[in-house]
Amino acid sequence: MAKQRIEYIDAMRGTTMILVVFSHVCNYCLGDKWMGYNDVFFLFRLPCFFFISGWLFAQPDRQWNRVSVRATVRHKFKVQIIPTFIFLLLLAPPPLFFSRLGALKGGYWFTFALFEFFLLCIFSERYLKKWGALFAVIISIAAFCYDVFYNRYFASMGLLTKALGFLSFMTWRYYLFFFFGTFVKRHFDTFLKWTKKPIVMAIFAVGFIAMALMPRTESVTLSYLVFAFGGIFGLVLVFTFFRMFSAAFEKRHLLGRSLQYIGTRTLDIYLIHYFILPRFLQPFGEQLRAYGCKPLEFLVALGMAILIVVVCLLTSYMIRLNPFLGHWLFGAKYEKRS
Repeated sequence: MAKQRIEYIDAMRGTTMILVVFSHVCNYCLGDKWMGYNDVFFLFRLPCFFFISGWLFAQPDRQWNRVSVRATVRHKFKVQIIPTFIFLLLLAPPPLFFSRLGALKGGYWFTFALFEFFLLCIFSERYLKKWGALFAVIISIAAFCYDVFYNRYFASMGLLTKALGFLSFMTWRYYLFFFFGTFVKRHFDTFLKWTKKPIVMAIFAVGFIAMALMPRTESVTLSYLVFAFGGIFGLVLVFTFFRMFSAAFEKRHLLGRSLQYIGTRTLDIYLIHYFILPRFLQPFGEQLRAYGCKPLEFLVALGMAILIVVVCLLTSYMIRLNPFLGHWLFGAKYEKRS
């Protein structure tokens, strides 16, 4: 039986996917990753994605045994890893392919890291029990520090450096938000109780604004606190917004239908959009920045992001018409014909 989809969750995923493409438009197409308020979106965009992934993955009553672990790992590998490497091969054929297997995987690190987060979560729930939160914090801090001090201490460790690069270890900082999603799912009633209190949400809003206004610093401790608390404050505000106004994101509304459809095709969009990014627009980005108008930058980048998402969805639709391609490229399931 197919799982019942939660409309506002799909809408939230769709919105976050648009912001991911928005970020890549700013960085790769317009030449400035911080333009158009992207520095603010940066605080909560990926934390929201990993939070939702953890929230959807968590099943409070599930018992992890050899059979369930094997089945879950096999399924996630087929859906996350195989399509990632196929698209990476298409984007960077050999011999360039082998140079793209480091931490960022040629841009395809997200699905790789997400698969590892599933493994970390299974290990945590099966063996660590009550220590899962501490495990998540330690993993996140270690990965954050590894990234910060990479050039100073870790770049010359030879095979170990290559291994950590292949594992995308520096991206494990985001496991904190994935675990937080599983934690909220297990204590959802308590989470709802507290997030319905205006004073609590006011504190989260003030906290997020403070993190967003915090100037960049060389302090590793302060940088991590901005990363962690900015992400948690931001994702709670976004999640609560979509939950409270869930009626506006139902399928009976055009906006709701559109965002939900995008939310059900996030993998397709993520894998395809790197081929569509108009990187030749960087000179135009310089002219846009010359105006010094953040709202204008935001509207231009957002318009481009939405257009790219539409093209990705059309491409995805065409690919999914072929069951073989849809299955192996996007992990799509098709009903067997009798």
